[in-house]
Amino acid sequence: MSEVQSTYNYTVVRQFTVMSVIWGIVGMLVGVIIAAQLVWPELNMGFLHFGRLRPLHTNAVIFAFGGCALMGSSFYVVQRTCHTRLFCDQLASFVFWGWQLVIVLAAITLPLGITQGKEYAELEWPIDILIAVVWVSYAVVFFGTLIKRKVTHIYVANWFYGSFILAVAVLHIVNSAATPVSLTKSYSAYAGVQDAMIQWWYGHNAVGFFLTAGFLGMMYYFVPKQAGRPIYSYRLSVVHFWALIFTYMWAGPHHLHYTALPDWTQSVGMLFSLILLAPSWGGMINGIMTLSGAWHKLRDDPILKFLITSLSFYGMSTFEGPMMSIKTVNALSHYTDWTIGHVHSGALGWVAMISIGTIYYLLPRLFGRPEMHSVKLITVHFWVATVGVVLYIASMWIAGVMQGLMWRSVNADGTLTYSFVESVKVSYPFWGIRFLGGLLFLVGMLIMAYNMFKTMAAGNTDDAPVLIPAGQHV
Repeated sequence: MSEVQSTYNYTVVRQFTVMSVIWGIVGMLVGVIIAAQLVWPELNMGFLHFGRLRPLHTNAVIFAFGGCALMGSSFYVVQRTCHTRLFCDQLASFVFWGWQLVIVLAAITLPLGITQGKEYAELEWPIDILIAVVWVSYAVVFFGTLIKRKVTHIYVANWFYGSFILAVAVLHIVNSAATPVSLTKSYSAYAGVQDAMIQWWYGHNAVGFFLTAGFLGMMYYFVPKQAGRPIYSYRLSVVHFWALIFTYMWAGPHHLHYTALPDWTQSVGMLFSLILLAPSWGGMINGIMTLSGAWHKLRDDPILKFLITSLSFYGMSTFEGPMMSIKTVNALSHYTDWTIGHVHSGALGWVAMISIGTIYYLLPRLFGRPEMHSVKLITVHFWVATVGVVLYIASMWIAGVMQGLMWRSVNADGTLTYSFVESVKVSYPFWGIRFLGGLLFLVGMLIMAYNMFKTMAAGNTDDAPVLIPAGQHV
């Protein structure tokens, strides 16, 4: 068997991987602070109140923590599966530093109230332009690497990463179209219900492509690698890829039930949301069934525990989402804490857990170690994080259903049975439980950071040439 010698660019992968953990701690710390502000309102001080910190939390967790994990892992996977070095090291470095600049600018502007007021798209126009430049550069590096690949086949993980990169570029550029009136203020190019429609076409596809397709790319590489098994069904991976990316694009209107959006548009969003259950579960089943014949590895492999548990949460979230998009269910759930529970079962249970498992897989390899500094601490992290997620989402489910029932309860004469403040009062204990769950998840991230820095301290970062058997995927 002939050998192909190739040196990969691990420097940028290391940078993204380490920063993913650091930004994860920052984003989750802000999340714990705003959860605490709901329990102890006196913590809302000055400009660091809930309204200013909440968008900082969402941006930090999604785009800083999640974004760095996606960029780092995609650069690793595309090199390993294409048997070639990243296209243009300088551009890859620009992507890393440009993305960190975006995150820092977000951390400065959002607490100051410099915002467009669009959920997940709050950043003002100069930062939006920087995001577009960095993102297009990211696409050039990723697809440039695919073009110069040494193997004919494009592994399915790269299809998911590629779709996420292309879709996010289109979503961001279209939704962020605005007329600037000063350096820190702009007005959307769209108005009224059209603005809302485009915003939630963007907003839900940030979930669909940034938080789903990208992380499925992660799943399709790292679950088989950690399990030491081939993917359960390659045919299913291709079918569910095309079904998922076609269907997700249409689901956004379910965020706008019972609003000024035309009823038929709401119904189309609901219908496609229900259809989404099938391809979503196709991905979950494919990932979990990859362990067929290797279930025993779950007993003592904490990295696999993270990866497989994340798929369980993915399956649960992608059942819950279509269910909540049904208009009659939405009439109960909309604007309640149930939505917050659903978002976090996906964000903490699926996105964070698969990212954590992936980072634990990467770190020893990136720093020349046989394994992490402490495998026992990975197990501790897993249980702390899992208990944290369960406390968080269960408390929000209960609070949300209770809020929905109280808000629409009416007396015989048509008056409301409960005042709004009564629903706030009974939600209070559950906000305390939510705070505890978030705190536990943050503690898990701190354990991870300690383990990471100890692994790095004992590591070797020389980019040694890697020998690859020709024609095989690594």
